Amino acid sequence: MKVTAKAPSNIAFIKYWGKRDEKLRIPENSSISMNLSRAFTITSVEFSNKFKSDSLFINGLKASVDETKRVSIHLDLIRSLSKINDFARVESRNNFPKASGIASSASGFAALTLAGAKAAGLSLSEKELTILARLGSGSACRSIPDGFVEWKMGRTGNDSYAHSLFAPQFWNICDLIAVVGKSSKKVSSSEGHAIAESSPFYKTRIVAMENKLKKIKLAMKNKDFTKFGEILEAEAINMHMVMMTSNPPLYYWLPETLKVMVKVMEWRNKGLESYFTIDAGPNVHVICRTKDVDRLTKRLRKLSGVRSVLVNTPALGARIIEVV
Repeated sequence: MKVTAKAPSNIAFIKYWGKRDEKLRIPENSSISMNLSRAFTITSVEFSNKFKSDSLFINGLKASVDETKRVSIHLDLIRSLSKINDFARVESRNNFPKASGIASSASGFAALTLAGAKAAGLSLSEKELTILARLGSGSACRSIPDGFVEWKMGRTGNDSYAHSLFAPQFWNICDLIAVVGKSSKKVSSSEGHAIAESSPFYKTRIVAMENKLKKIKLAMKNKDFTKFGEILEAEAINMHMVMMTSNPPLYYWLPETLKVMVKVMEWRNKGLESYFTIDAGPNVHVICRTKDVDRLTKRLRKLSGVRSVLVNTPALGARIIEVV
């Protein structure tokens, strides 16, 4: 049986940087995100006794040994749960640049988890799927539920899971991704997490997280866009300051990244309200209300260095789209 799943990427409003447990991918703090309608991965998984080893193809090309190994490790978890021994052929396609700060591992491992579990004959709850996806890539757990999602940090492998806070249609906001870099980042998120504690600001960041989470959830519940935006923008800067002051320091921004950030603040001061956030990469996510999408998209596209703008609305989580 060949199963195909589609999973969205997500953008974290409250981010996690640093892990309590590397093996179990348990984060140091809970996080909150939104699934993205126009940034997704479609993955097919087929288990068969005719295969001599696991194989992985990404965007039509045979994946590297390291990428294949990481997927095989995740497939081993699925094989263990389902009590099967067959190898698998995995075919995956992203509709956006991978390893550039648009959470390709999140959508990739969410789609792999859902397709793989179904192909192996497993019947898992949404919570169980998020736990399993987390073991492949932490942020992948947030791409399983619908809409606006919270990933609870937990203390053990079974209480660190994701759940939906609000459905996609709850709030008319959008994420405009200003793509300024398409090449893969030199330092992966996994490597960055490992050195997060070397920053002198890391502990201060973690201590402030619980209060920050409460404030942004209240702002979201009340649809207070200004308060929500102020929190998420400050949060993005906070995380990148930790990155920049780690040992060795991590600089994910490009000159064009900073240009977009400055323009967003400038436009906001002149009455066009939006806020930026940035994951571990150079591309800028501009969060705005639906009524301002067209104006902001036109302005972003006119900026030198902006290669493209991906317009995203809140989206459903991972879904099975085909079973053959």
